[in-house]
Amino acid sequence: MSKKPEIDEITGQVVDAAIKLHTRLGPGLLESVYELVLAPELERRSLMVERQKAVSFEFEGLRFDDAFRVDLLVEGCVVVELKSVEVLARVHSKQILTYLRLMDLPVGLLINFGAATMKEGLQRVVNNYRPSQFASTRLPISGRQPVNDKRSGS
Repeated sequence: MSKKPEIDEITGQVVDAAIKLHTRLGPGLLESVYELVLAPELERRSLMVERQKAVSFEFEGLRFDDAFRVDLLVEGCVVVELKSVEVLARVHSKQILTYLRLMDLPVGLLINFGAATMKEGLQRVVNNYRPSQFASTRLPISGRQPVNDKRSGS
């Protein structure tokens, strides 16, 4: 049985493959083209890749099936969001961080193939809030713990 690769090893392979694609294909193609080419490149590197992975989550007792899709889920633990825009906006990194939190995953890569260089177009996003690391009670999705109302006189 083969050992599952470590997260740093996985992200390193994804970054290396993205650099290869960006060098060979250049910037400016549609995001879907880069996804189409990147997924089999990662599979050739013996990584398990799920494209357009539908994700469900629960909020306040309600289940939302197929609420959103991540571009690539690599080895079941690294979210890869692809963009092909001139400049990444802050909302792009917030989007992937929200995905990581809702999926309770540690790390994701935001890759912008529209950038002039891959160095400019790459962001590693780390989820520092992992509810499963705590006791059996999960914190609210907002990441805020309930505040006791001190005005109640207790």
